[in-house]
Amino acid sequence: MSKARTVIITGASSGLGFALAQAYLKRGDNVVGNARTQARLDEGAARLGNPAAFIGVAGDIAEKTTAERLFATALEAFGQVDILVNNAGIFIPKPVTDYTEADVDALVGTNLKGFFYPAQAAAKIMKAQGHGHIVAITASVALQPDTRVPALLPVLVKGGLNQAVKGLALELAASGVQVNAVAPGIIDTPLHSGHTEGLGALSPSGRTGKPEDVVDAVLYLTDARFVSGVILPVDGGSTAGTWH
Repeated sequence: MSKARTVIITGASSGLGFALAQAYLKRGDNVVGNARTQARLDEGAARLGNPAAFIGVAGDIAEKTTAERLFATALEAFGQVDILVNNAGIFIPKPVTDYTEADVDALVGTNLKGFFYPAQAAAKIMKAQGHGHIVAITASVALQPDTRVPALLPVLVKGGLNQAVKGLALELAASGVQVNAVAPGIIDTPLHSGHTEGLGALSPSGRTGKPEDVVDAVLYLTDARFVSGVILPVDGGSTAGTWH
């Protein structure tokens, strides 16, 4: 891109969020990243080389005040917000009978509230600007549940987010704001604690994905000018049909 854009990324200190921050900074963009603790953000910034274009804002993304601080920081430092990547998320696969109240609260907090409050703040700013991109990181299992991965709560919440992306895309279309989602399959990130051996069987490609695969999809969507309301699977073909 010819002009630096300002990107807000939640869950930016590790995994996909870190890879996304790295990619946007490499392009010359400004990044405001969120993680739960300042220590994690400082560690991530050090790994990024402590660039002046990276600002960390610590806090629980399930809290509205954290989203408000993220956007206030971005506006104060860089004057506008061009892109929001709602990346923060947790994945708890279990049989439905094994879920606890704590599991429900955690998933609703991080995955649902962690999408809604930043998206709400982004919509207000981007509508006024007349442009912007909102991208949610959801999950391909929410598009096509799999008996080998019992995960009702993630399917419930991420499936709802997939539909919310479409609804928000329609609501904001006339304002010039594009809203999309990337739905990853099994990606080798800390979310899976590095234990991806054997998980390649969950994809017809027979392998797991890499963070760069998701980064490429997000970059495509935030560069696109006429794409909105799309849920883009990055899963090696897992949601294409039945193969097992």
